[in-house]
Parts: sequence; C-alpha cells; structure tokens
Amino acid sequence: MKKLLLNLALIAATSATSLHAVTLCQSPAPRTASPRTLAPTSSRIITPADTCIQYVGRISLQHPERPLFNYPGAQINVAFEGTWLRMLCKPQSGFFMAQIDDSEPFKVSFTGRRDSVVTLCTALPEGRHTARLMYCIEGWDLKPEFRGFITDGHLVAPPALPQRRIEFIGNSITCGYGNEANNQNEHYSYETQNHYYSYAQIAARQLGAVASVCARSGIGAYRNYNGPRTGTPDNRMDVQYEYTMYAEKSGFRNEGGAMNERWDFARFRPDVVCMNLGTNDLSTNNYDTRLLKQGYQKLLGMIRQHNPQAKIVLLTGTMLQGKELQICRQLLDEVTDEAHQRGDAEVYRFDMSPQGALGYGADWHPSLAQHQKMADELTAYLRQLMQW
Repeated sequence: MKKLLLNLALIAATSATSLHAVTLCQSPAPRTASPRTLAPTSSRIITPADTCIQYVGRISLQHPERPLFNYPGAQINVAFEGTWLRMLCKPQSGFFMAQIDDSEPFKVSFTGRRDSVVTLCTALPEGRHTARLMYCIEGWDLKPEFRGFITDGHLVAPPALPQRRIEFIGNSITCGYGNEANNQNEHYSYETQNHYYSYAQIAARQLGAVASVCARSGIGAYRNYNGPRTGTPDNRMDVQYEYTMYAEKSGFRNEGGAMNERWDFARFRPDVVCMNLGTNDLSTNNYDTRLLKQGYQKLLGMIRQHNPQAKIVLLTGTMLQGKELQICRQLLDEVTDEAHQRGDAEVYRFDMSPQGALGYGADWHPSLAQHQKMADELTAYLRQLMQW
C-alpha cells in the first residue's frame, strides 16, 4: 500500500444524491486560484461541472456548478495527475468518507461556519491517483453543496463504475444511525453516524457493486416513527421515492428547484432493489397492520414501475423483536406471495438476524459489529440470488 500523507481539516460542504455515469472527460480551461485562496498560485480550480467528475446516487445536477444532495451515500469520484488535492464545499455541509488510491478510508469534516476547503491528500508521488468521496450522514437540514476541487495537477477520466448495481431503500438502519456511538445511551449526532459502514455499503463493497440510496431515519412504509395510526402521508417513503431530494414536509416541494426535482430513474438502473422498511411503522403500539400492508403494496408497485427488470428483495432486520418482528415478516411474506400470484416472480424475501449480542449504537440502533454481521448475511444471500 502506498504511503500517503493525508491531512484532514475541518471545513464545509453540502448534500444531495444521484448517479451520473461519465463517458467523456473534457475539462474546461483551468483557472488560477486567487492569491486569497489557500492554494498556491500554481493550483488549478476544478469546477463541479467538469466532465471528469463522476457522480453516483441521488444528486441534483440542475445547477452543474453546485450539485445538491441530502441522502446518505451520495458519491463524488475523481482521478487526477498531481501531488495534492483539496475539496470545496458549502460551509457546514457535514461529513464525508474519503479514500485516496487504495489507502484506508478516513472521515472528512465540513463543520466550520466559514471554512469551505478540506485538504484530502498532499505529498503524493507524481502520477495518477484516485479520490473517492461518500456523503456519510443525513444532510437534509444542512443543505450541503459540492463546489469543486483544487489541485496542482489536472483531472483525468475516472475508473469505470462496477457493473453490478444495488438500490437500497430504508430507514435509520440503512442510514447507519449512531453506528459509531459507544453504546445505546448516546443519542443521535452527525459525528456518530457513518453510512459508509452501514450494512448496505459494506455489502455493496463485498459484492463488488455500486449502491444508490434512498433512506431517512424515522421513515416508514405507511407511518413514520410514532406517527398517527392512520399514517403520515406528508413525508413517508412513498412520497419521497420519486424525488431526487428528501423533503421533511411536502410543502417544501413548492419551493421549486432541486426540492421539486423528479428523480430520473434512467440515471441508475439497479440489478436488485433491497427495501428495509417497517421498523418505524411498528415501533410504537398504535399501528394498523392493514394500512402497513397497503403501504408495502404501494411501494412495491412504485419500485416495480420504475425498475421493471430488477429483482426486488423485501428485508427485515435488525431492530424489531418479538410480536412486531413476526408481524413484519408475515406481512412481507403475504405481499411477496401475492406478487407471485400476479405474475411477478422476481420479488424475494430475506430476514437478517435480530440484534442484541453485538452491542448497540446510539438509541438502541445497530452497532458497527451488527452492521458487519447484517452485511455478511445479505452478501451471502445476494451472491446466491444474483449469481455474483
């Protein structure tokens, strides 16, 4: 492994999710950084519109100079020839995981009120290098924005994305809520959430696949956490799935721009879609199983409409226990059987193990060890199902 000197700094960025496959790499004319910037005068500013930048996930590119995203798992990948690279984001955009070449991934923090530049690497040997960035928190309230790179070199065409593609639809479990917390007594914070080490992204890496994610803590199939028995139609998953950005309230869609942008499903065609919902619907004792089943059926119909060729796996795991776990499994079994009866044989079921033996993250969420176990179980199942 190459020895890299990776210098981290605390500075700012923004969020949104989307896949953008790069086929051309034609950089605009380089601009010399202003003497007032942190980079030396020989540096080169790379704007977000540069076609050598590879975007993955639900990222709004309506304004190419400031891509927006607010789901975890949004990825920004580049290859460059140079010895150092810095990343530009809107201040207080949150956290990314970064990987330079094949080095160990590390966390990048854009948390300062004024800072907007982070050094990703320096003192690299001359030659070609890669930088992979993944937004690793839920940033709907931070409104993150990516604003480009600075380097002493230039971008080249990035590595091709894996051919295998997975879409994950889920709640806080899929987001990686509190997975870096010490125990269940800690509460949510951006610092202890790391979607990069969620079961979803671990499984994708173990399968040699790329993942797109539509997930939000507290969200349900028919009602969000502790919502009314009749449901929460304002912001549950079925009213989020067809949009690029997550909206906490449906009224936010009226703001226009990226918040009202319909997701272009042609930008990411998954081979398999994994949906892990139901924990929030059943977490407090005022649920309606009939409405939950209807919620599952509606979501399944939407997923199939937009992904006609994909296999669809309905998951459980890993926070439900006892009666509620049995209800969730039974309803998903029924929905799967009924899909088969209608002629859709590509709907499947898989249950990951309930948690408990491997400790807990914040607010009783899965620990890092539990996420690894979930990923190992899902990896084995998908490897057999997909013949990967």
